[in-house]
Amino acid sequence: MPKLQHAMYASLAGVSFGLGVVGLFVPLMPTTCFMLLAVWLASKGSPRFALWIRRHPRFGPPIRAWEGERAIPRHAKRLAAGMLAVSAAIIVFTVDSLWLSGMLVVGLALLALWIVTRPEPRRLTPERGVAPSAIEPAADCLSTQRLSTERVGR
Repeated sequence: MPKLQHAMYASLAGVSFGLGVVGLFVPLMPTTCFMLLAVWLASKGSPRFALWIRRHPRFGPPIRAWEGERAIPRHAKRLAAGMLAVSAAIIVFTVDSLWLSGMLVVGLALLALWIVTRPEPRRLTPERGVAPSAIEPAADCLSTQRLSTERVGR
């Protein structure tokens, strides 16, 4: 992949990560989806940054749970469902169009249903947050990237 593409993916990963951090402090702005996007972009542009995000004590556990098991921790489900309910209430009281309000509320309800029906992480360990095997693909991906870079001679 050309250096410009690496730089573009890495830059977009940084922006997505920054938006995820902002989401910690701004109500109704998601954090985890920006972090998932940041990891995906970083894995294409900067595997070391992707690995750093996966190993981060705050952002890593939900990312690894999603990547390893497609699981969402119970506290994250509760928070998401609560925020979606608040959003639905705001829509009901602020959107004048009844059909638009109804469609948005139904959409939010379906999203909440999808979230709460995701499995929870199976094996939690206090120091890592999720099953130890959940981070292994990331480390393996990084070593594969190094090997391919060494073969090309970069």
